[in-house]
Amino acid sequence: MEYTDDAERRALLLHSAYDTQTVRDMERPLLDRGVPLMRMAAQAVAHVAAGLLDDEDLALEDASIVLLAGAGDNGGDGLFGAAMLAQEGASVTAIAVGRSLHESGFAEFVRSGGKILVLDPAADIPGCASGFSAGEAGERLQTAISVASRAHLVIDAMTGIGVHGALRGIPAALAEALGRDGAIPDEPALPGRESSGDFPLIVAVDTPSGVGVDDGALPGPYIPATVTVTFGAMKPCAVLPPATFGCGRIDLVDFGFDIDEVEPAVEVVDGAFASDAIRLPHVDDGKYSRGVVGLVTGSQRYPGAAVLTARAAARTNTGMVQYLGPERAQNMVLSAMPEVVIGKGHVQSWVIGSGVPSAGAAGADADAQRETIAALLKHYALNGDAATDDIVYDMPPVVVDAGALDLLPARVPGQVVITPHAGEMASLLNRLEDEASSDAARNNSISRDIPSDEDVLPHEQPDEPLDEPSSLSIRTGSTTPDGAHAAHGVGSHAGRPQHASASGASRLTAQDVQSDPLACARRAHELTGATVLLKGAVTIVVDEDHTYVSGSAPAWLATAGSGDVLAGMVGALLAQQGEAITTAETAAAGAYLHGQAAAIASESEQQGWQEPDLIGRTHRQRFMTLGHPIVASDVIQAIPEAIADIIA
Repeated sequence: MEYTDDAERRALLLHSAYDTQTVRDMERPLLDRGVPLMRMAAQAVAHVAAGLLDDEDLALEDASIVLLAGAGDNGGDGLFGAAMLAQEGASVTAIAVGRSLHESGFAEFVRSGGKILVLDPAADIPGCASGFSAGEAGERLQTAISVASRAHLVIDAMTGIGVHGALRGIPAALAEALGRDGAIPDEPALPGRESSGDFPLIVAVDTPSGVGVDDGALPGPYIPATVTVTFGAMKPCAVLPPATFGCGRIDLVDFGFDIDEVEPAVEVVDGAFASDAIRLPHVDDGKYSRGVVGLVTGSQRYPGAAVLTARAAARTNTGMVQYLGPERAQNMVLSAMPEVVIGKGHVQSWVIGSGVPSAGAAGADADAQRETIAALLKHYALNGDAATDDIVYDMPPVVVDAGALDLLPARVPGQVVITPHAGEMASLLNRLEDEASSDAARNNSISRDIPSDEDVLPHEQPDEPLDEPSSLSIRTGSTTPDGAHAAHGVGSHAGRPQHASASGASRLTAQDVQSDPLACARRAHELTGATVLLKGAVTIVVDEDHTYVSGSAPAWLATAGSGDVLAGMVGALLAQQGEAITTAETAAAGAYLHGQAAAIASESEQQGWQEPDLIGRTHRQRFMTLGHPIVASDVIQAIPEAIADIIA
């Protein structure tokens, strides 16, 4: 198709993801006009598949290709694309995973000389045997797995965006044999999401089969892709962890959707987005007008965090840093940064908790920093009283990290930013759910003791059983019409067990959070009201109305102290802001800037999230520099250069 040169449209396409229903709504006007979207999709799939084989110096006529074809339009995209490859001389076998195939796509595939293997005994596919025994069905499944495993390339067109929840039946069996069961691919993080080059190469049609299309979860078996060819617009699974790591490289086909007025489900932070959070110095600025950050970080046991947060905040374009902490940490901070002011004073933002022990840690009970943090956080507690809550909303923004998370009040305003990693998020949610359950149980108990109007009316009815208090539940669900398992709630995936509390409520683990981070981030926001920044290779930021992700960081950033640096940077950016940018936007910009600084420090082109290529455009040059190890202090040193790059 003919592509627009509109840079703004291109940036919007490459940094926005839309949920399934929104994509269908944007697609409908084009289908009504007769735009051949399936043919366009198939051509893109064939083009990408041929390019992958060419990259491996394998001619099409020497290639063995397997198509996993579902019954819907996604299978039709795959059938038309596979037919094009067969017409160019490739040996192509289509494995029908359902009871039917897209009629015209199948006819074209047969005309091209492709072979077909049917797996479902109840299938009704013209010219193909059906009604075979269960034993033969098992043999056919094993044959399909063997054929696909030995292929040079597999085109995954089993499900597309029409299935929700875990795969079941034949698709699940194939995904389990050929892919992974709910786990992130265990492979080195390479620039450009390059694969190891091992056969079979996998081309996913629109989305990899088995991933959570709208939530980015990995609810069960799925097939990780070498390349995902996605159509019209990105879906959330292309940008949300952990599903994005199973998408491989992402190639996007621009169908010409009208996206100007459509709200994306997820926005990916880029340099232009992050630049809005950088306040350029004004000609009449003084140190106070550029933003003052207050730190209650580090402790007698972990004083290094105080140094890292102070240095990071000072490097992130702020006017002054004030530090509160024990004498040992004060001395270390002043030695590293004589510019830091020790003691109390007026600030525009706070950073608290980094390097402070959590409850239950050795020495936590006697830690003075925890007492200071608890006293400060009391000023952020909402209690439903309009007069006092108005004062709370006027408090400066605060970054609540690490040891301060377990001191967070029950309800806080949105200028409170919590920054847990997966383990901290699991602990936080477990505590919050326990408290919510206790409150609900207490309220139910009180309500039983207070007579209602009905208690004194004639013809009294027997008491109805009270609902159980809500809690973070293990995923349970029902079977959807398409045969997938519909999952609800936050919890374990693919049957993974969770620990149980004394009350019997399920207990989240770090692995549970990593399996469904978006649901956990949203639940934490729902329970607390805070802006949530959930750290990871792709960081998620959630507030009341928006979801942002940042994947600018290389894997080298997974090192001790990097979270302390992020807290200091976000606090510094928050101190600079007026009302033109939200707290969530600022936090997301901080995560992006943090990743960019790490990329500069490590000299790495690898990133947690890789911007897609637009098919039909000339592919931009990608550098394949893997980089080198870094420590958190290296990231701090690179912050000014990262800022300069973003505002240039």
